[in-house]
Amino acid sequence: MKAWVVRQWCEPQQMSFEDLPLPQPGKGEVRVKVAAAALNFLDTLMIRGKYQVQPEFPFTPGVELSGTVDAVGEGCRLEPGTAVAGNVSTGGYAEYAIVAESNLAPLPEGVDMAVAATMPVVYPTAHLCLRDAANMAEGETVLILAAAGGVGLAAIQLAKAWKAGRIIAAAGGKAKLATCAEFGADTLIDYNDKDWAEQVKALAPKGVDIVIDMVGGEYAKQGLRLLGWRGRFVVVGFAGGTIPKLAANRLLLNQARAIGVFWGGTALREPRLAQQVFADLFAMLARGAIRPILTARYPLAEAPRAMDDLAGRRTTGKVVLIP
Repeated sequence: MKAWVVRQWCEPQQMSFEDLPLPQPGKGEVRVKVAAAALNFLDTLMIRGKYQVQPEFPFTPGVELSGTVDAVGEGCRLEPGTAVAGNVSTGGYAEYAIVAESNLAPLPEGVDMAVAATMPVVYPTAHLCLRDAANMAEGETVLILAAAGGVGLAAIQLAKAWKAGRIIAAAGGKAKLATCAEFGADTLIDYNDKDWAEQVKALAPKGVDIVIDMVGGEYAKQGLRLLGWRGRFVVVGFAGGTIPKLAANRLLLNQARAIGVFWGGTALREPRLAQQVFADLFAMLARGAIRPILTARYPLAEAPRAMDDLAGRRTTGKVVLIP
């Protein structure tokens, strides 16, 4: 099979596209013939050795995929030929991948495989942000930073489906904000504007109930200042490149809390919760309550270009690799 391989920390162009032996599933594992592998910002960090999880060399990047069950290991219930989507610790950027059966969900009939590949990381992450971490109630105000990215657009849709009072989408530039509006954001804030935080304050003088932050740095510090009484600041990532130092006094004064969301760790440590989240999301997809956010498809052979486009913020929503 063809697969992208990382043999040392590197930039996308330094990965190698290699012929590898077909992997064999072990106990509780499934071999999936990959139909599509979605890109995530964490992939660009992982190959550079800057992600919180650092795989042993060599490894194949890619944590989110869809495809068809090709072979099963001992104790598995899924049958060959079943269409599935799920997440892996590594291995998605390949023609075949080994996935723990517990990390896979059967797909509703008729779902586009490429669309399905966009769901197993960003939608569960957004689900955890709003339900598990923030315990969002109907009518609350939600501020989403980096709202035009995969998690951001998923969070907009879920907040809308769960009847948030106001969804404030913050992103850089008119094109990205237009995408946020298309997916259901109520209010658009361009955080390239120096006074973007003041614009949010004018909209929510008493503060927002929930901030979902994928950016870090100064944006996170400003977001924390925008929390209202008993607000929740949800930490998802640091796309801006800087891990912020959050002011604890801000939390104290508003009886607020900051909480991190790590879907990969949840899937590993709490598989029952992970399966519940998957079931909830695919049921919402089947009844049209959410609309996946696939915006571009690249051939598998062009993974380095796709990763550069993602890291350079030249994409919105989700992009996938097609073997």
